[in-house]
Amino acid sequence: MAKTSGGYTCTECGWQTSKWVGRCGECQQWGTVVEQVRSGASLARTTRASAPAAGREARPITDLRGDSVRHRPTGIGELDRVLGGGVVPGAAILFSGEPGVGKSTLLLDAAARAAGSGSRVLYASGEESTGQIRMRAERTGALHDTLFLASETDLSTVLGHIEVVDPALVIVDSVQTLASDQVDGSAGGPAQVREVAAALIRAAKDRGTPVILVGHVTKDGSVAGPRLLEHLVDVVCHFEGDRQSALRFLRTLKNRYGPTDEIGCFEMTGGGISEVPDPSGLFLSRTAGPVSGTCATVAMEGRRALPVEVQALVAKSATPNPRRVTSGVDPSRVAMILAVLERRAGARLHDQDVYVSTVGGVKLAEPAADLAIALAVLSAIADRPLPHDLAAFGEISLAGEVRPVVGGSQRANEAGRLGYTRIIDAKSATLDQARRDAEG
Repeated sequence: MAKTSGGYTCTECGWQTSKWVGRCGECQQWGTVVEQVRSGASLARTTRASAPAAGREARPITDLRGDSVRHRPTGIGELDRVLGGGVVPGAAILFSGEPGVGKSTLLLDAAARAAGSGSRVLYASGEESTGQIRMRAERTGALHDTLFLASETDLSTVLGHIEVVDPALVIVDSVQTLASDQVDGSAGGPAQVREVAAALIRAAKDRGTPVILVGHVTKDGSVAGPRLLEHLVDVVCHFEGDRQSALRFLRTLKNRYGPTDEIGCFEMTGGGISEVPDPSGLFLSRTAGPVSGTCATVAMEGRRALPVEVQALVAKSATPNPRRVTSGVDPSRVAMILAVLERRAGARLHDQDVYVSTVGGVKLAEPAADLAIALAVLSAIADRPLPHDLAAFGEISLAGEVRPVVGGSQRANEAGRLGYTRIIDAKSATLDQARRDAEG
């Protein structure tokens, strides 16, 4: 049968072109444009309707029961919080993160807890041998008779293990290491990743078994492989953390069964990864007394309020162009705040080096930290410490106005629980008034 070209399509974003190019004109990815070949018969053939199989007929939604697809706790409270209560039967979860952040350790702990409850769990790894996984399980205390290990890189063999073991949970580490003999290309390529993910997700839906897929990330932090991978799965989780810090955060970028604004806190220890149910004191300094250039704020990570200390240092610049160095805060946001302080509050900063940082390596991206940054800078300029029981949160406009932020009452309640009796927020109508309240 004669074959004709159906054009060229990008495997990442679906962009189409009539001729081959090395770089996608839409997503700018290299090597993702492939030819779509169609046979001559398929051009004229029309897909006909077929009767649904027995048991797969369309039914009213009110006749369906949802008891069998409720969340099932994993035994790790912070993981359950992020997933919305636990793992849903038949769900496909994509777990991504930087190399060495602790993805495999956390999932091995989750597999051991599921096996400890009496369920059969299959942990299939294409990156480590079973002996290496066993050694890590001994260190973290994850040894159970119902936890099955397999070291495979062939998709059909992994599917065979699923048929034989009949597990209640499947973990595949990682989806980029598996390959199917039905698709051309090496493991990790767009076509292979798409085929492997589709086959595992299809097995999960047919058997009602949740599948957790570990995914590699690129240099910019996105999941490696075709963008279609994130569309196929039900939940996308990202595990992040700083190599210089033992603290780890788990976030959901997509969740069909729960919220996407939750965050889980973990700590990397010598015995594995442990939960941090109350991380309130992790981002505050431990100085004996008040220090100038510091101010506490309350950040919202999902539905959780976290107190964070902002530190600022202002010093006379020895160069014509003063330095603006930031860590944990948006440099563009800090530059805007400094301009507002100089224009609206009379602060002299054009010949001063300014350094702004957060404690504990936490990153503040929301505008609610504007007021705390401004007060920390003003405190550093005057070399006068703010009261130790003061916390501030609010967005600063270019007019010097302090605007209210989302979750103001929750932030105030969390600050009060931790002993901050003086709260400065949008009730201080202007930046000058907020400064006077802080100094008084």
